[in-house]
Amino acid sequence: MITADTIFDPVIGLEVHAQLLTESKAFTPVSNEFGSLPNTNISPLCLGHPGTLPVVNENLVRFIIKMGLATNCKIADKSIFARKNYFYPDLPKGYQISQYETPICYGGYIDIELEDGSTKRIGITRIHMEEDAGKSIHDQDPYNTLVDLNRAGTPLIEIVSEPDIRNAAEAYAYLVKIKQIVQYLEVCDGNMEEGSLRCDANVSIRPRGQEEFGTRRELKNMNSFRNVERAINYEIQIQEQEIKAGKKIIQQTMLWDSNKLVTRPMRSKEQAHDYRYFPEPDIPPIIVSSELLEEIRAELPELPEIRRNRFKIEMNLSDFDADVLTETRYVADYFESVLKTHNEPKAVANVITTEVRRILNEQSIDIRAFKLDSVRLGKLIAMKDNSEISSSAMQTIFNELLNSEEQPAEIAKRLNLIQVSDSGFLDPIIDEVLAAFPDKVEEYKSGKQGLMGMFIGQVMKKSQGKANPQLVRDLMEKRMNA
Repeated sequence: MITADTIFDPVIGLEVHAQLLTESKAFTPVSNEFGSLPNTNISPLCLGHPGTLPVVNENLVRFIIKMGLATNCKIADKSIFARKNYFYPDLPKGYQISQYETPICYGGYIDIELEDGSTKRIGITRIHMEEDAGKSIHDQDPYNTLVDLNRAGTPLIEIVSEPDIRNAAEAYAYLVKIKQIVQYLEVCDGNMEEGSLRCDANVSIRPRGQEEFGTRRELKNMNSFRNVERAINYEIQIQEQEIKAGKKIIQQTMLWDSNKLVTRPMRSKEQAHDYRYFPEPDIPPIIVSSELLEEIRAELPELPEIRRNRFKIEMNLSDFDADVLTETRYVADYFESVLKTHNEPKAVANVITTEVRRILNEQSIDIRAFKLDSVRLGKLIAMKDNSEISSSAMQTIFNELLNSEEQPAEIAKRLNLIQVSDSGFLDPIIDEVLAAFPDKVEEYKSGKQGLMGMFIGQVMKKSQGKANPQLVRDLMEKRMNA
């Protein structure tokens, strides 16, 4: 019995499509490059002309096996392609080559971190191969829909989760993890805005304690992780309102309107039989030998969780530092490259998580477009750690290095930023400062140890910032404690 006080639990499953970074399309040797002029990356096979025969792109198979291994899936030693029949204006063949009954990867999982620091395991039902449709464009002509078929035939993998997700925050964490994995594997760039990573969400609710699932709705047209989160939260709220009002949830495909922040019906939800699946007659079964499987397994990079734990255990980095440094494979690679020049993990992590990260955010770039190479950054941090320059000097040199090919030491000399660690230079300045403040000297000797900062500041001022503060402190303490 549903009442106004009934508490509902959401049940969410995600279907993530990842566009693969192969040079050519799934079944034809046509360029897979993003951003080409409309309708230039096409062939008779993309258009479904009679007499054409598809040939499977080897990297489509290798990439999906990598993803399956990275998500703890079982890999089928034999899988087949199927034809998924439906009409779309941007699907010229009238069918999509996909997989149905025999996906190549199945029964996997990933672990996500929740907001309270705990972890949750999300099952992965299957990961299968398929080709993409073209793209319908509705906003460039006031009277007509335009069609660009460049994307038709682009290789995709579809990652289907178990209905283990219980709220929008978990869905967000799951998507972040999937994006991180495909980027580490370098099988997909993970760019949702360009459509290379797309997500559909199946959302239903059920009264708390009920085992049976409710009727689900599929949410589409979500072009960012935040929109996925917003759409799921909205749909949960709407379904609860409808059920409490005595309405019956109808299984539908819903579009997310990111301007009005609402979902709206697109069509009634199709069932598998609506697509009239049957085995693709032109492509033989995909056979994965044990030799091929082990060869691909050996190609896997160190995955983010393993790398993050290594940074924490072996390098004694904090959770924050390890999380930031392993957020993408390229930042982690850059960090470890800097360590080859200056092997002080904490000092290097501090600079990357603050100064480097600031520049990346300001310029909206990733680390691969960062202009300061790892060798020069390592030399700069070493100069600071060796007390050759001050913290403020390091900041100045860092900014100079962003627009220069000079070495850090050259900039330090040119800008007169090298710290002086010569007691012969510092002794007369210290004598001058102590002579100028005899009363403060007596107070210090009487127990006011906090005055040391004032003395050091005066020496730094008279040396125009060139003095090594630690050496100044040592000399000053030796002088006044004599």
